[in-house]
Amino acid sequence: MKVTVVGINAKFIHSNLAVRYLKAYTKDLDYQCSIREFSINDRIERVVEELIKEESDIIAFSCYIWNIEFIKAVANIIKIINKDIEIIYGGPEVSFNGKDFLENNPGEYLIEGEGENTFRELILYKLEFKKDSNREKGSNLGVLLKGIKGLYYKERNKVYYGGIRPNMDINDVVFSYTKEEELDNKIVYYEASRGCPFGCKYCLSSVDRKVRFRDIEKVKSELKFLIDKKVRLIKFVDRTFNCKESFAMDIWKFIIEQNTETKFHFEISADLLTEDEINLLSKAPKGRIQFEVGVQTTNNEILKNIDRHVNFSKIKEKVEEVKKLKNISQHLDLIAGLPGEDFQSFKNSFNNIYIMEPEEIQLGFLKILKGSPMSKEASKWGMKYSPYPPYEILKTNKISYLELIELKKVEAVVDKYYNSGKFSTILKYFIPKFSTPFDFYYSLGMFFQEKGYFDRNISASDYYNVFLEFNCEKLKENNFILRELIKYDYLMFNKKRGIPSFLKDQISKAEIKLIKDKILQRGFNFEKNGYHIEKFNIDVLNFINNSNILKKETYLVYNHNDFQKIQYVD
Repeated sequence: MKVTVVGINAKFIHSNLAVRYLKAYTKDLDYQCSIREFSINDRIERVVEELIKEESDIIAFSCYIWNIEFIKAVANIIKIINKDIEIIYGGPEVSFNGKDFLENNPGEYLIEGEGENTFRELILYKLEFKKDSNREKGSNLGVLLKGIKGLYYKERNKVYYGGIRPNMDINDVVFSYTKEEELDNKIVYYEASRGCPFGCKYCLSSVDRKVRFRDIEKVKSELKFLIDKKVRLIKFVDRTFNCKESFAMDIWKFIIEQNTETKFHFEISADLLTEDEINLLSKAPKGRIQFEVGVQTTNNEILKNIDRHVNFSKIKEKVEEVKKLKNISQHLDLIAGLPGEDFQSFKNSFNNIYIMEPEEIQLGFLKILKGSPMSKEASKWGMKYSPYPPYEILKTNKISYLELIELKKVEAVVDKYYNSGKFSTILKYFIPKFSTPFDFYYSLGMFFQEKGYFDRNISASDYYNVFLEFNCEKLKENNFILRELIKYDYLMFNKKRGIPSFLKDQISKAEIKLIKDKILQRGFNFEKNGYHIEKFNIDVLNFINNSNILKKETYLVYNHNDFQKIQYVD
């Protein structure tokens, strides 16, 4: 018997932990199991073709809000091609409406909740069923399957349920990555605990309030395996990694002590950070650890509405303490459309976290997930949301559909210009010209919409040039100074070759020779080190360091081998 477990990932560089768990947990059984991973950017026709070529008896899909429509289409086509291929669904997107889903979609089985034991028992059943050659296929199926907890199964187009399965011991989970896998170009996901102690109404993790921790020595051993494979980024999927201080500190201490270039990503509750934890984190090599902090809103009343029992001032205090360490990047999340929050409140939240200067700001939009407590309260808050995945909020009694659409424009420009880190000098120039940071991004987002830039692809250089248009048309200001700052940011992340015409400056051969001579006097080999000279009409570095605009001809020498290294030549 051959089974293919399928992960349809959001991006090519992602890896699917769930399908690996299923294969690893059944590796001792006498059957053939293969893993196939695709992304939602693949063509459905290609995925179907690849899966049909597997010639499997069973295909199992890992289902999430971002891939469920894709999976339903693939499953439908597979059944049209070969009705004898059996299909299993599992994952959070099908775990709270299993009966309805299986009744309305092609397939034989659906695994609810944690799937390892249910999948194993189903495979054991199929193996035993196959051995009995005298048994007619499908006969007495309900009797044979009804003892499998956590399983929905279809018999003669009627769906049956085996009952609720208790959560498993996380230490029984089998480490799923293998020596043969090429992981160096993948984001690798790792799980050290399951469950969350908090009850945020919008989150599925609130359903499982009992946190189960993996044996700490197992965690260290498995992380060492991934470190030795030179994985670039390991993302912990633990919902609140630091909910148990001793557990978090033990893992952080282990990670800090490793000689590795691997980066580790954790979702944490900043307000839980202790003095001991911050002291330990201060010893981490720069770039070793990054945090994702779910702020969601800085409005304490709204935090109460979603059952987040924390005060924003506490979050702010801890985020700023981590920032002072200067070795850990922080990614702060906000959610638009929360119960009771209007446009002005969200704007205030944005400004509150912007002045904290995190490395990234993620603007998300509330999703009314099946099975979440929020789904039961939607009418209370006048929430209208899409009936289609990802079930995103459309409006509430406090924020309109058009206001949410405007926030999506803000999200797009924040992600492009702030989160990329490639436009910091330009942003430093513009932000003081507006009442608040939000007002700047809002104005820029609306400008993008007016120009139609959201509706078509624009080039990398156009993303810089748009600021000249914006400054001239919206602020009615001269572009002389701005153009110099744009050129600085552009050359920090792009090679001089192909510099756009709107940034080019004529520099004489005499000027070039003068600067080269000065570089040679300092012991640099101009040709060998790949330097090039750029002329500016203002002192850009003075502006970056002191926010002063000084009109003065200056020269910067860029190193093509390391674009973060430039040298001022007077």
